[in-house]
Amino acid sequence: MGVVTDIRSRSRARRLAAAVSCAEAGRSGKRTVSLFWRIFSLNAAGLFVATALLLGPLTVSTPVLPGEALILLVGLAALLAGNAVVLRVGLRPLHRLGRAMATADLLVPGARPVVAGPAEAAQLIATYNTMLDRLQAQERERHRIARELHDAVGQTLTAVLLQLKRVADRVPGDLREEVALAQEATRSGLDEIRRIARRLRPGVLEELGLPSALRSLAAEFTHHGLSVEHHVPGDLPPLAPEAELVLYRVAQEGLTNTARHAAADHAALSLRPLADGVELLVRDNGTGLGTAAEGAGIRGMRERALLIGAEIHFEPAPGGGTDVRLRVPAPPGERSADRTGDSP
Repeated sequence: MGVVTDIRSRSRARRLAAAVSCAEAGRSGKRTVSLFWRIFSLNAAGLFVATALLLGPLTVSTPVLPGEALILLVGLAALLAGNAVVLRVGLRPLHRLGRAMATADLLVPGARPVVAGPAEAAQLIATYNTMLDRLQAQERERHRIARELHDAVGQTLTAVLLQLKRVADRVPGDLREEVALAQEATRSGLDEIRRIARRLRPGVLEELGLPSALRSLAAEFTHHGLSVEHHVPGDLPPLAPEAELVLYRVAQEGLTNTARHAAADHAALSLRPLADGVELLVRDNGTGLGTAAEGAGIRGMRERALLIGAEIHFEPAPGGGTDVRLRVPAPPGERSADRTGDSP
């Protein structure tokens, strides 16, 4: 039954993509012609005209006369110009698709590239839009599962662990060993839940890596009224996957707060290596934190930093606004290697 359901769902997805493509073509009022037929028709027309002229009154002398050479060069230039125009118009939707793919962030839904252009380009864009919708749905599901594991299941196991500790202080001596075993099993289960939640990291990190993912995040938050400048070098020290996830999430939450609450028109996202790790800085020129109580977003950033032993600070930015500064230590092996390399 599972196989049949999967085949049907994929068939529905194909029909949906085809319907989207047809709907876009119908709304534009244009019939899409493949790039192959456009180029073939243009070249065929050029060759047909050249053959007709050669079979007609026009002839080519030996050696070629200047007037005949001029006619041939003009015809060749016209054919090349026509090919250039057809290719330019036909490949323009692919350039738009490339820009959309370069700035896509699965965690921040955005506009989809318009399904337009030759049939091949339109089909490719429609397929990309369908794939992006599916990946974003998967990313939302992964985020929901990670949150439920960390919040619901993790808090429940923590409460069980505390209850077992109270029970261990009251049970008779011959049962304390069994209660201690139950405590250890609960603690191991809690650690495993946290590891699973941390492994449910955004797919953009797996595909692009941390530097490219942060640059894409900055580009995604740049819109009318807000410009996000980024300084993210590619030669960063090695970081644990958990640390990369925290860096990405803190950057995302910091820019989200800037866009929603700071009333800022400029923000800066920077990541720089330190002697013992890296430092992430999200700075805006907005209204600042003020005296308002910390919300769920700031508390979530503090909790994420605590999980990996990082330091996070929220402070006024120079000239107004807010600085979110996260300092992530390098893995212990990397720090010891650096000290060994610095020693004479």
